[in-house]
Amino acid sequence: MMKFRFRRQGTDPQREKIKQELFAFNKTVEHGFPHQPSALAFDPKLELMAIGTKSGAIKVYGSPGVEFTGLHRDTTAVTQIHFLPGQGRLLSLLDDNTIHLWELVAGPPREVGGVKREGVVYLEEVDSYSLPGRPGIESCSATRVTVLLLLRSSDLLCIGTEGGGVYFLELPRLSLKDNQTLLQDQVMQSLPDDYRCGKSLGPVESLQEHPQQSGKLLIGYSRGLVVLWDLTTRHAEQLFLGKQQLESLVWERSGNLFVSSHNDGGYSVWAVSNSNTYNHQPVSSSIPYGPFPCKAINKILWRTTQTGSPVLLYSGGMPRASYGDRHCLTIQQDKDHVTLDFTSRVIDFFTVHSVEPEKEFDEPSAVVVLLEEELVVIDLQTPGWPSLPTPYLAPLHSSAITCSFHVSSVPPKLWERLVNAGKAQRGRQHAHGSWPICGGKNIAPPPKHQELLLTGHEDGTVRFWDASGVALTPLYKLGTANVFHTDCDPSDDPQDSSDDPDMQQEEEWPPFRKVGCFDPYSDDPRLGIQKISLCKYSNKLVVSGTAGQVIVLGLSDERSDHVVDVSVVDLLQDREGFTWKGHDRLEPRLKPASFPPGFQPLVLVQCMPPASVTAVALHAEWNLISFGTSHGFGLFDYHRRNAVLARCTLHPNDSLAMEGPLSRVKSLKKSLRQSFRRIRKSRVSGKKRPITTPTSKVQEANAALAEQEDVAPIQRRIEPRSADDSLSGVVRCLCFADTFLRDGTHHGPTLWAGTNSGSVYAYALEVPGVGSGRACERGGAGESSVCVEAVLGKEIQLMHRAPVVSISVLDGRGKPLPDPYEASRDLASAPDVTNAHSVLIASEEQLKVFSLPKVSAKTKFKLTAHEGCRVRKVALVMFGSAAQEDYCEHTLVCLTNLGDMHLFNIPALRPQVRYDCVRKEDISGIASCVFTKNGQGFYLISPSEYERFSLSAKILTEPLCSVQLDRPLEHTPASDGTTTPPQANGTHKNPMGQAEGQTEEPPSSLSSPILDTPLDSPLSCADITLDSTGEITVEDVRDFLTTVDEAENNLKNIKEEEGRSTGILIN
Repeated sequence: MMKFRFRRQGTDPQREKIKQELFAFNKTVEHGFPHQPSALAFDPKLELMAIGTKSGAIKVYGSPGVEFTGLHRDTTAVTQIHFLPGQGRLLSLLDDNTIHLWELVAGPPREVGGVKREGVVYLEEVDSYSLPGRPGIESCSATRVTVLLLLRSSDLLCIGTEGGGVYFLELPRLSLKDNQTLLQDQVMQSLPDDYRCGKSLGPVESLQEHPQQSGKLLIGYSRGLVVLWDLTTRHAEQLFLGKQQLESLVWERSGNLFVSSHNDGGYSVWAVSNSNTYNHQPVSSSIPYGPFPCKAINKILWRTTQTGSPVLLYSGGMPRASYGDRHCLTIQQDKDHVTLDFTSRVIDFFTVHSVEPEKEFDEPSAVVVLLEEELVVIDLQTPGWPSLPTPYLAPLHSSAITCSFHVSSVPPKLWERLVNAGKAQRGRQHAHGSWPICGGKNIAPPPKHQELLLTGHEDGTVRFWDASGVALTPLYKLGTANVFHTDCDPSDDPQDSSDDPDMQQEEEWPPFRKVGCFDPYSDDPRLGIQKISLCKYSNKLVVSGTAGQVIVLGLSDERSDHVVDVSVVDLLQDREGFTWKGHDRLEPRLKPASFPPGFQPLVLVQCMPPASVTAVALHAEWNLISFGTSHGFGLFDYHRRNAVLARCTLHPNDSLAMEGPLSRVKSLKKSLRQSFRRIRKSRVSGKKRPITTPTSKVQEANAALAEQEDVAPIQRRIEPRSADDSLSGVVRCLCFADTFLRDGTHHGPTLWAGTNSGSVYAYALEVPGVGSGRACERGGAGESSVCVEAVLGKEIQLMHRAPVVSISVLDGRGKPLPDPYEASRDLASAPDVTNAHSVLIASEEQLKVFSLPKVSAKTKFKLTAHEGCRVRKVALVMFGSAAQEDYCEHTLVCLTNLGDMHLFNIPALRPQVRYDCVRKEDISGIASCVFTKNGQGFYLISPSEYERFSLSAKILTEPLCSVQLDRPLEHTPASDGTTTPPQANGTHKNPMGQAEGQTEEPPSSLSSPILDTPLDSPLSCADITLDSTGEITVEDVRDFLTTVDEAENNLKNIKEEEGRSTGILIN
C-alpha cells in the first residue's frame, strides 16, 4: 500500500493561463563581435553595414540598436557581400559557389510595452542562384566565382570566375544573360602575340565600373592584364599589359586613371586615354616598403580630396623578412604616412565618402576596417587620424572572458559616475567624431532601467557594459594589474626606447601605430578574474582572481595615489600533511600606485594557499566579504581590516586541491598508484558481481523499474558519491542572510557556505550595530573597537553528497530576502520575520527547502532522479505578468548540464515550465550563463558573443528597427505577429533549417509537465503537496542505491519519454 497519494484534480485552466502570462522563452539578440567574420559591405545611401561569417550568418548594422540577422540554410562561409544601394537588398556569395539575394521586409505591427509599433523590418532571403558549369568542361572550377560587381544601375550583376570568364545576372530576378557572357578566349584574340605567349590570363581578380561612363568595366586578370571593356559594343576599348600578378583595382573618381595593386607589395597608377589601344607602362609604380621582398597588397583604395592630395589606403605590403607576420593597413596622404598595426588579420575595409555624382571629390570621412577579432574605425577628418570608439560590436574577448556578473536597475548616480570615469579613459585614446554607420531607426521603447553587465577577463581587467538595450556598449574598464608586481611591469622596464636614438631610427620605418583593443595575451595568468560582486547602493566592488587574490574596491571621482592595504588569510589553518604545489601568489606593490577615477582598491585579501577563488559574497551594509577556494572559506571585515573567520574544508584525500589550476608538474608516483587502485577495485567488484548475459541485465532493469512504477514511473536511481572524491573541499557558493539560526525568536546576520561534497556550513555572526547580538550589548566599548564574531551554528551533510550549487534564504512568506540596503532604504518591502524562515539549498542533483532554525526538510525535488540531468546554474527571479501590471511571482530558475531551463515556484518547488535553451554539447555556454533578476539571461555562444534570452513574457530586449528605402516594403505574413530571431552561429537547438530573417512559427509558449501528461497519470494533478518532515537520514538515499549497470539501463529506458517532465517524487 502506498504511503503517500497524489491528488488527481486534472489541470487548472486558470493556473495555465497565469503561466502563459508569466513565462515565455525567446532568444532575443546576440551581443558582441561576430565569430569568425569573413565578408564586409557598406550601403552609402542607407548608411548600413553588413558582416558575413564563416558559419553562414549575415548581420546588418546601422545606428546603435539597429540590427538585422540572417542565416543561410547551409552553414557555409560567406565570402562576399554587396548591397544594392538604397534598396534594402543585398547579395551574398557563399563558399559553395551560390549567390543569395536578401531583402529587408516589413513585418506585421508589433505591440511592445502596450504601444503598437508599425514599420518593424526584418531580413529575409528571397532567392538564390548557382552558376552552371560550362558545356564540355568537367571541372566546376572554371565557373567558380572569384569576384562580384554590382553596376550602379543595380539591375546587372557582373560575375568574375576562376576560368577567366565574366558572366552577367539580371537583378533582382537572378537570371543569367547568356548573350552578354565574356569568355577569356574573346579577350585573348585582342592581345598582341608577344603578350599572349600561349599562357592563360588566370582567374578574374577584380571588376570595377567606370565612375563616369556607365557600361564600361575594368576587368583585371591574375596574370596582370587589365581590360577596359564596353558592355554596349562588346569590345575591348583599351588593354593595360601589366607584367606583375594582380591583386586588386580601384578607379580614381574622374575616371582618367586607375590604380592596381600587386603581389610583390607594389602598386601602379595607369592613365586611361583614347589615343592607343595598348598601354604597356603605368604612369608610376611604387613598392612603398621595398626594396626588399614584400608581401602582396591585397586591396587598395584611392580617394580624392579638395586639398589636392589623394588619400591612399591599402592592406598588406609589409617587408616579408622583418614584418611579414604583421597585420597592417597603410594610410597615405601627401607627407602623412601611418601604418596601422593590428593584432588580428585584416578581412576587408571600406571608406565612408561622398558618392553623389554631382560632387567632384570623394572627401573620405572615415575608414572602417573589419579584422578577424574586432572592428576598427579611423577618423580621416581629424588630424592624426585617431580611432573612433565603437558603440557596439566591441570585442568582448579582447582578453578572454573568465566570469560575468549582472546588475539590474542601476541607480542613476552610480551610472553617471561610471560613464564619466569611462569618458576620462577614452578621452586619451579616441577621437570625438560621430559614428559613421548610422542608418535605420531604432523604434524600440527606451529602457525603463539601466542595466550593467560586468565581465572579468584573463588579463585582470573588469569591463563594464551598458546592457540596457540591443547594443552592448562599453562604459568603463577597470584594471587590477597595477595592484601587483607582474612579470611585464612597465615601471620595472629599464629600457626606454624614447631615449635611444638607434631605437628611434629603427622605429621610424614603417611608421607603425598600434590600433585596436584585442589583445589575447595575458602578462600573467594569475591575474585572471574568477568572481565578481558589486553592491550598487554602496558602490563597493569585490573582484577575486586565479592566485587567491580578493580585492575590495570603492568608487572615486578623483585620481588617487596610495598604497593598498594587504591582509593574508591562511585557509589551511596549519593543517598538517598538505603542501601547496601550485603557482605562487602575486606580489603586492609596496610603493604607492596611481589609480585613475573610477573603482579604486581599498584592501587586498590574499588567500593562502594562493588557489583560484571559487566563490565570493559581499554584504556592504555589514562591511563584510566572504570568499572560498578549493581549501576552505574565509570571512573578512574590510571596514576594520580584520579577518573574522577562516575554515578549512579539505578532506584528508584532497590531494588534487593542492596542485592548483596552473600546476604543470604532476606526480608520476601518484598517477601510477591511482591507476593500480582503479584496476584492483574493478577486479574485486568483478568477483562479487555474478556473471549475467546482456538479456538478463535488461530484464533486471525492467523488473526494477516495474517495482517502482506505483510511486513514480520515470524515477532514476542515484548512486551516492564517495566522500573520497578529489576536490571535495571546493567551496561552490556563499551567502549572507539576516535570518533565524540560533532559535526561532531572534534573527540576525548569518553566513552560509556550500561545498563540492554536499556539506553546508551556517555561521551566526555578531556584527556591531546589527541585530540583538552580544556584541551590541557591551556598553563600554565603542562600535569601532568591537570586532565581528562568527560562531558555527549548523553543519549539514547532504546524504547524496552532490555539490551545492546555490543557497538562498526565504522569509516567512516564502520570498527571497532583499539585497543589502534595500530594506533599510525602503527600496524593497521588508522581509517577513514574524513567521519561520526557510533555506533553499540547490545541489547538482536536487532542490530542497529546509525550515529554520531546526533545519528540517520541508520540500524537495530530485531533478536528477526525474530528468537525468545535473543542475549547473540556479537563480531566484521575479517574473511579472504581461497581462496584470501588479501581479508577479518569485520563481527558481535552473539551468542543467543538458542545456535546458527548469522553472519552479517557491517555496513549494512545483515544476512550472521547461525550455530547451543551450545545446548540451556547448559546455562553455552553459558554464558562462548568468541570469538577471527580471527573467533575462546571457551566455557565451562564441568567445566574442553573448546570446541574450528571455524567460519572461513581459520583459524582452530585442531589435525593433525601421529603414526608409527607395522601394516599397513588402509585408511578410505572420500568424500572430511574433518572430524568433535567428541564431547566427548555429547554437540554437532547433534542427530544422530556417531561412533566417523570415518570420516563423513562435516556439511553444509552455512546456508544462501538467499539460504533457495524461489525466490518469499521477503527474496530472494541478496541485502537488508534500508533507515530508524530519532530519536527513540514510533513508533519503537508500531507494537510489543500485549498481552502475542498472542505472545505465534505467537511463536507456527513460530516453523514450524525453518529452515528458515529472512531478515531485516522495520517499
